[in-house]
Amino acid sequence: MKRKSLRCGAIHPVAALMACGALASAGSAFAAAPIKIGVISEAQAVAGSSIAPAAQLAADEINAKGGIGGRKIEIVVYDDHSSSAEAVRAFQRAVSEDKVNAVIASYISEVVLALEPWAGRLKTLMITPGAASDVITQNIAKDYEHNKYTFHGYLTSTALADLVCDAAKDLLVTPYKMKTAVIMSEDAAWTTPLDAGYEACLPKVGLKVLDHIRFSPDTTDFTPIFNKIEGLKPDVMITGISHVGTQPTVQWKSQQVPIPMFGISSQATNSTFWKDTNGATEGVLYNAVSGPGVAVTPKTLPFVDAFVKKYGNTPAYSGYTAYDEVYMIADAIRRAGSTDSDKMVAAMEKTDYVGTIGRIEFKPKGDPNVHGLKTGPGFITGLMLQWQDGKQLNMWPKDLAVGKVRFPAFIKLPAH
Repeated sequence: MKRKSLRCGAIHPVAALMACGALASAGSAFAAAPIKIGVISEAQAVAGSSIAPAAQLAADEINAKGGIGGRKIEIVVYDDHSSSAEAVRAFQRAVSEDKVNAVIASYISEVVLALEPWAGRLKTLMITPGAASDVITQNIAKDYEHNKYTFHGYLTSTALADLVCDAAKDLLVTPYKMKTAVIMSEDAAWTTPLDAGYEACLPKVGLKVLDHIRFSPDTTDFTPIFNKIEGLKPDVMITGISHVGTQPTVQWKSQQVPIPMFGISSQATNSTFWKDTNGATEGVLYNAVSGPGVAVTPKTLPFVDAFVKKYGNTPAYSGYTAYDEVYMIADAIRRAGSTDSDKMVAAMEKTDYVGTIGRIEFKPKGDPNVHGLKTGPGFITGLMLQWQDGKQLNMWPKDLAVGKVRFPAFIKLPAH
């Protein structure tokens, strides 16, 4: 049976007024329905604790300016407790029960890799603010139609390795004549391509790799690891640490290991790391996409100021990206004129947005790291910061440097 349409004026005037008023009210209610963004993160982890607060800050700013076409953004938060299984359950609930329109998910590669097939199965746009494994984008390249719903909102491990090597050349090899290195990374999905990248690029910048040590993220005693590294007498340790927590940094200081720590230390990006390590992080050099006091773009410092004002501390690296990602999702919805997932994906692929970490564009279909971020001049170049006297100071690149590298007294630098 065909459903007849109701035309205003085709019925009794009073009835028409009531009926059409009801329709207009229903239409307004529909138009005002919030756009929901699910945030699945690790609330208790130093590197993940900024994700949800930063996303909420972005939503508040967008809502204060009228939302998206009059629709407010609602952030729906889920704590996965650093568990892939819990993250999958949260994703299923977010889409099926809470009806979110998009998901920002996790700084942990294993978690994002577990969610990636679900983003495809449930046809829901998902972007990570902090996971690094190249496998995330490689999966999209292998099966684009199924995995196109996933976006990599942080740098891939290979890109991170290249940035660390570039910084090592400028900060270690050229001024200090360092020639040898040991790679020290936790055994995790994100460090497999990272370490491969280190092994490829370190020799190119003048650092011979003497050994490659991978340890369990559950390691609590680094004494034997540091003893082994000291025996090799490298000029520097190139790190890939995140999930292991504060232990390697605390024991590096307490054991007076005379070798600089340089590379990636996710927790070191958070302003709480000084207190968390009781100052042991003094002298640690770490890669980041942004940092306090560094005006990577005109949006960086205003974001940090707003975050500090609202939450009382500066964000970890994943806070910058999560904040940008809410704006990117909002912009994609605005350009698509829809919350239809396929239309959102198509709009997201055309992102050209200046965020807190640089100019953001995604690599196109056909690239082996499709939906990964473009890097290099004009896009994202990364930073290398050092903890000095309780502050995070940027040392690299030169045009954004605010200080000079300074090592703790127990560090032995090569004679030159």
